[in-house]
Amino acid sequence: MAEPIRVLVSGAAGNVAHFLLYSLATGTVFGKEQPIVLGLLDVPPMMGVLQGLASDLQACALPLLRDVLATDAEELAYRDLDVAILLSSMNRKETLSIKDLLRANVKIYQGHGKALDKFAKRSVRVIVVGNPTHTKCLVASKWAPSIPRQNFTCLTRLDQHQAQVLLACQLGVPVPDVKNVIIWGNHSSVLFPDASQATVRVRDRQASVRETLQDDNWLQEDFVHSIQPCLPTGAVCSQTPRAMATAKAICDHVRDLWQGTLGGEFVSMGVSSHGNPYGLPDDLFYSFPVTVQEKTWKVVPGLPISDFSYAKMEQAAKELIQEKEIALDLLFSDRKIAQLSDDKEVPKAEESRLLSAPTSKS
Repeated sequence: MAEPIRVLVSGAAGNVAHFLLYSLATGTVFGKEQPIVLGLLDVPPMMGVLQGLASDLQACALPLLRDVLATDAEELAYRDLDVAILLSSMNRKETLSIKDLLRANVKIYQGHGKALDKFAKRSVRVIVVGNPTHTKCLVASKWAPSIPRQNFTCLTRLDQHQAQVLLACQLGVPVPDVKNVIIWGNHSSVLFPDASQATVRVRDRQASVRETLQDDNWLQEDFVHSIQPCLPTGAVCSQTPRAMATAKAICDHVRDLWQGTLGGEFVSMGVSSHGNPYGLPDDLFYSFPVTVQEKTWKVVPGLPISDFSYAKMEQAAKELIQEKEIALDLLFSDRKIAQLSDDKEVPKAEESRLLSAPTSKS
C-alpha cells in the first residue's frame, strides 16, 4: 500500500467540510489504495468543533484514514502537505461593504499563501473554494512564489454540475448522459455556461446537445441566466445552502485533479490564464475547459468560439481584472498604513513585482 498523503481542509468547522471529510477519508477521491492523514484547520474558537469532527472520523474506523489532526496552528496544519483544500471565507454581512468583504477575504488568502510557501511541499496541490474564488486563488499563489502556479486551482465544478442538471432536465435524460459542458470565466453573475461543445447520449451514441435541442435562443438566454439546481417544488435544505452540492463538486474536482480525467471528456476548473490558447488576459485565475493527466491540467485548445461566446468570455475577464486590481490595491494600502505607523518604507520593487508579474513560476 502507498505511503499516506497529507491533506488539509481549512475552514473545517463549516457545513461544507462536514459533508466533505468523510468522502476524502474513504478513498472516493484519492483512490481505494491511498492512505490519508487529514488535517483540520480553523480559528481558535472552533477548536471544540474540530476535535469533535476528528473523534467522529476516527470512530468510523476507516481503513485508509491513518490520522486526523485538528489544529489552529499554521506550522502544524501546512507542514509537508500534498493537498490543501481551502474553504476559509469571510461571509457577507449586512453591515459589511463589498470592499471590506473583499479586503477580509484576500487578507485571509494572503496568509494561506505565506503559510503554504513556508511549510508545504513544493508539489502541493491547492484548491480554493468560496467567493471571490478566483481572486483568492490569485492572491494565495502570489504569496507562495516557490510553488508553481500550475498547482493552484479553484472551484467552478458546482457551476458545471448545475449546468449539466439544467440541460438534462431540458433534454429529459439522466444527468450523467450530459458531458463536456463548459464554464468560462468567474464564479459570479457574469459566469458563462457554454453548451456549444456539450454532448448527450441518445440511443447509445453521443450527439450534440445543441443539435438535439435545436433551441439556440434558450441556450443563449434562459440557460445562461438560470444556473440553478433542478430541485422539487417546496424542497427545503436545513444546512447552509448547497453545502452538500459544494462538497460533491469539490470531491469531483480533486478526484479529477489527482486521478486524471476520462478520455474524450473535459471538465471546468479555475486555473491560471497564463499562456491560454484563447487570447484572454494573463495573470488571472479563470475557468477553462481542461483535461488532466499525471496531476497536471491542460486547457483544451482549438475549440470553436462564436462571437456571442467570446463577448461573454471577455466580460468575465474584465470583471476579474477589476477584482484583482481592487484586491491588490487593498492589500498594499493596508501594508503601507501598517509600515508607515512603524516609520518604515514600503519596498517598491516587491509591490511592482506582485502587481504586474505572472502569478508564480511554472
